Parts: sequence; C-alpha cells; structure tokens
Amino acid sequence: MNKSDLISVVAEKNDITKKDAEKIVLSVFDAIIDSVAKGEEVKIVGFGTFERRVRKERIGVDPRSREPITIPESKVPAFKPGKVFKEVVEKQD
Repeated sequence: MNKSDLISVVAEKNDITKKDAEKIVLSVFDAIIDSVAKGEEVKIVGFGTFERRVRKERIGVDPRSREPITIPESKVPAFKPGKVFKEVVEKQD
C-alpha cells in the first residue's frame, strides 16, 4: 500500500472525497513528523509509538579503500508497534 492507496481507503471508509481524505492523511503525517523531529514521542494506543533515536558515532569501513572511517552521530526516526498491532500481524497467514 502506498500513500495514494491509503488516501483512497480513508476516503472510502469515511464516505468523504479523496481530496478531503488527502488533507487528513497529510495532516496526520505532518503532525507525527513535526513532533518526532522535536524529540517528542507520538504514542497511538494500540497502533504504536513513533520516536527519535540517536545513533552513536561509530567506526565503519570505506567500501572502496577498505580504510576505517568514523561515521558521525545521527538522529533517526523509529517506530515501535503496539501490542494490538503485533497481535493482528502475528495472527495473519
């Protein structure tokens, strides 16, 4: 499923236009992105938690020269699925 498919499903399930559904879906995405970028957690009970994690500086290898390189610390988005989400996925064949 891609974003367009998601918008279509939201529109159909809520009996609204695709244009209105797109505004809603994009607003939800923007709110999650903005909160996580600020370092806040977004917890949606039953679905999961979006958060920002910090990857510590580490040593890697340059694939061209095979020389060790330092990979700087970075901040990355992360998602931890909730209990209900995990249970539904596990029950599917």
